[in-house]
Amino acid sequence: MGAAMRRIQAGNALTAFGIGFTVPFLYIYVAQVRGLGSMAATSAFVAFALGALIALPFTGRVIDRRGPVPVVMGAAVAASVGALSLGLSTGLVPILLSALALGAGQAVMQPALATMIVWCSTPSTRTRAFALQFFMQNLGLGIGGLAGGQIVDVSRPGSFTLLFGIEAVMFLVLAGVIATVRMPQAPSIKDALPKDPAQAAGGGWKRMLRHKAMVQLCLLGFVLFFACYGQFESGLAAFGTEAAGISPSTLGFALAANTGAIVVAQFVVLKLVEKRRRSRVIALVGLIWTVAWLIAGFSGLGHGSATMAAAAFVSTYALFGIGEAMLSPTLAPLVADLAPEGSVGQYNSAFALVKQMALALGPLGVPLGAGVPMLYVGIFVLVSLGIAGLALRLGRQLSPVQDNPSLLGGRVVAQGPAVAAKGAEQPAERVAV
Repeated sequence: MGAAMRRIQAGNALTAFGIGFTVPFLYIYVAQVRGLGSMAATSAFVAFALGALIALPFTGRVIDRRGPVPVVMGAAVAASVGALSLGLSTGLVPILLSALALGAGQAVMQPALATMIVWCSTPSTRTRAFALQFFMQNLGLGIGGLAGGQIVDVSRPGSFTLLFGIEAVMFLVLAGVIATVRMPQAPSIKDALPKDPAQAAGGGWKRMLRHKAMVQLCLLGFVLFFACYGQFESGLAAFGTEAAGISPSTLGFALAANTGAIVVAQFVVLKLVEKRRRSRVIALVGLIWTVAWLIAGFSGLGHGSATMAAAAFVSTYALFGIGEAMLSPTLAPLVADLAPEGSVGQYNSAFALVKQMALALGPLGVPLGAGVPMLYVGIFVLVSLGIAGLALRLGRQLSPVQDNPSLLGGRVVAQGPAVAAKGAEQPAERVAV
């Protein structure tokens, strides 16, 4: 990695560490520590998601016009203010406003940081760069969660204020680190430019919606995020506790198994997938998650012992983690390689928006998971099989290099314009792949 990439990855890891301090404890903080009840805690989560949904549609164009560096810095400051005020708030309205600012800031950071990684990598090294980012995020979240658990005390509201204060400081550290990054020019795949002249007409969202491969990738991404991340702490947790009789402590072990599987398997998986077609890797993830849902169904049948049910449930989360480790070096680089010149920020923001929408709708699985558990599992078995089908269909829309960047070998790729840290445009140099 170059100096710029090292700083980006370091800032990303420190931010994840800070977020890990508060993510597991937000519900307890609002509902119990501040004594506002479960409805207020749920409203805080809604405000967090709403902040992301409001900010993301406007983020991409700003990134492409001003560059990702000032966007990351501004988002980090906004998130820092939101985190600190959340830790100091005692009433419902201040908590909701703080959650709104924190959610918007964190959401805007995602596509801006992704764009920085794109500009500091080539199509052939991008896979490894995004795998490292995902690894560092999960490692930071895990360590932060463990550290926060040693500090937090429900009987001492000040301990929660300390957690949110640490998170606020980590956001400011990110802003400081990113301020020192000097962005190079952005290598891109020449074939990523739309072949249909009509796709070049208009700008922003209109052009992207005419890009068939990107639309299909967004649809696939929505299904992936809804079927996995959207169910972790909602429908699947309800299924485990209601149908499989899983205790809260076992649910904690399951979440730890998910993070552990990612940390242990990330670079082993990377070696297996980085030279293979991305569409087929995503299809394989769909099949792995199909097995995961079948194992989850077994845990809820009640035919075995409680230990067997718990082991099956934990295995489900671990298999999801392996699938996530396969997706991290696949999805984000593919978004970047589909983006036309000058639209990387727009495409990253659109994909981040799709993810937030899937996460916001994830709790719709709770009534099924708790009330009709076997129907719930059956639906997501079919959804996972659908992921495999959608991935193979997407593969037919991709060029050979977009589907498998390792075909580039050591050849030079097209250079798209990047924006320096101060916002000055760099001259573009185009070389055919």
